[in-house]
Amino acid sequence: MGLRKILDRSDEALRKKCRPVTDFGERTAALMDDLRETVVAANGAGLAAPQIGTLRRAAVIFNGEEIVELINPEIIRRAEEEDTDIEGCLSCPDERAFIARPKTVCVRAQNRHGESFELELEDFAARAACHELDHLDGVLFTDHADIVYTEEEFEELMREWAEEDEEDERLELEGKKRKKGGKKSR
Repeated sequence: MGLRKILDRSDEALRKKCRPVTDFGERTAALMDDLRETVVAANGAGLAAPQIGTLRRAAVIFNGEEIVELINPEIIRRAEEEDTDIEGCLSCPDERAFIARPKTVCVRAQNRHGESFELELEDFAARAACHELDHLDGVLFTDHADIVYTEEEFEELMREWAEEDEEDERLELEGKKRKKGGKKSR
């Protein structure tokens, strides 16, 4: 099939719990190929099968430069330490939110041949895995959010923060100059 259409948040398929993959034949291989091709074309961090209209427990994520295929994945360990960062979603393209996720997770899954494996993921890859596994249970990232920003609101927030950072840096430099200039040499 190749490149697939990504469903948007209004599609009820995104709210359904996915069924396990039991057949590791040509159809599953084609699904994984479609997920890979579609996530790359969309410039995403990951993609789950329900986002392309297939209610099976399958997803792909980027771990660095590598695409990892996850079939029937489950998180078997998660760090207590969390990191809050901005998230978006290919199915909610105009929305952003700050979401707390574990800094590290261990995922148990199967590959396209049905072989089981475990994978330790950290930072961005751990976040992507949590996000995509949520999709397999009908959960969107916005379900975890206190505030959901539109793309425009988020860009404005980033501009405000950048201006505040510049002001903080300017004040810090002025403070250093004052300290330097205030000392008298003997």
